[in-house]
Amino acid sequence: MASGEITDGPEELIVPGDEPARLSLGVAARMSRYLQVLTQAQKTGRETLSSQELSDYTRVNSTQIRRDLSGFGKFGKRGVGYNVDALADEIREILQTGGQQNIALFGAGHLGKAIGSSDIFADHGFNVVAVFDADPKKVGTKVGGQSVRPIEDADRVIAEEDVVVAVLAVPGAAAQELADKLVAAGVRIIFNYSESLLDVPAEVTVHTSNPAVDLLHALYFYLS
Repeated sequence: MASGEITDGPEELIVPGDEPARLSLGVAARMSRYLQVLTQAQKTGRETLSSQELSDYTRVNSTQIRRDLSGFGKFGKRGVGYNVDALADEIREILQTGGQQNIALFGAGHLGKAIGSSDIFADHGFNVVAVFDADPKKVGTKVGGQSVRPIEDADRVIAEEDVVVAVLAVPGAAAQELADKLVAAGVRIIFNYSESLLDVPAEVTVHTSNPAVDLLHALYFYLS
């Protein structure tokens, strides 16, 4: 087994409940990783990928990959692998991310500019419809084709553009106050690039991305 490879014990494929059935957290997380690899493979012109190649890129055991996918149908051919385009479309349908989702980016500093100018969100159907910053000097400048707006416009734009996802690329000291404002405006998913631990209602999902934590995880498997 390769160092750092992820394996899982017995796991329910879906979480029982009202229709439509929901994926378990583990399956949803792995499916998202498979889709990330498939999307990049599409950009390079790859037509097929084997489960072993998916394993090499995602660090998920190839047996686990086949188990995850087999729960939704028959994918791939022995000796050929998975059709990249077809599998990517299937996983988008499984994750219910085939439609366009509008997101708002908060913070037009170096990190915000990098995020807003990247196609990483567009690749997966997320459309950055607005960029905001509290600094008057940044208002009116361009980030990824969007004119930076003042924070004061956030409530109106969130309602007009039906934004449910916000990306926070702001200093940690400003993150909680901004999160409170966004929750009140109707945002239900916050992607947090700050160091702040956000306190939000139970119905709001916060995902905190920290490169240092990811590096610690990688180093652990490298050193152990």
